[in-house]
Amino acid sequence: MPQIYHSTLIKPVYDKVKSMILNNELKPGQKIIQEKIASELGVSRTPLNKALQMLEFEMLLESIPRKGIFVKKISLNEMLDVFDCREGIEAVAARLVTLKNDPSIAIKLKKIFEPFIGKKDIKPAAYRSADMKFHTELINLADNQYLSRIYFFDNLSSRIIQMGLVRPPEETLNEHLNIIEAIRKNEPELAARKASMHIRKSRDLIAAKLNMES
Repeated sequence: MPQIYHSTLIKPVYDKVKSMILNNELKPGQKIIQEKIASELGVSRTPLNKALQMLEFEMLLESIPRKGIFVKKISLNEMLDVFDCREGIEAVAARLVTLKNDPSIAIKLKKIFEPFIGKKDIKPAAYRSADMKFHTELINLADNQYLSRIYFFDNLSSRIIQMGLVRPPEETLNEHLNIIEAIRKNEPELAARKASMHIRKSRDLIAAKLNMES
């Protein structure tokens, strides 16, 4: 019976700690104090340890010998790897979405950015949320289980959330709208190219920063 009880607790504990990481309640580089978190969540160390192992496997935490478990900091090299993956995945997603030839898709995607169109002062936090929603919807609307698995279940989406905005809204808003316009016009190759270029610009900015540090 106790084993069943603990196993049912692992998922909510995992969800809560993951949310704390992605919401920056637990900051990159911060040490995980297991006793404190277990007390805050009202659980024993057993389900917490299992949840922490899962998050370490997903590269959101890292275990440092003789020091403990820490929220993993994302290096520029890791960010580069993520954006390399995103470029291919989101280009394919944009093409698949466009091939559906469904006018409601472009309308739905454009609504995400309507609060920011024509605005000079865009709040980064609100735009970041819209940005994440757009890219998530693009993957979901592609309706391809393998793309979804890579993006969501292999934790790529979580790493993207951790990174935040690589470029300011003033740079990327029109890029998003250009992708949506290509989808609206039923031009799959153009949509794929626009999606690829959108990700590549951020990727190249990260690569430039990496070169400056080396």
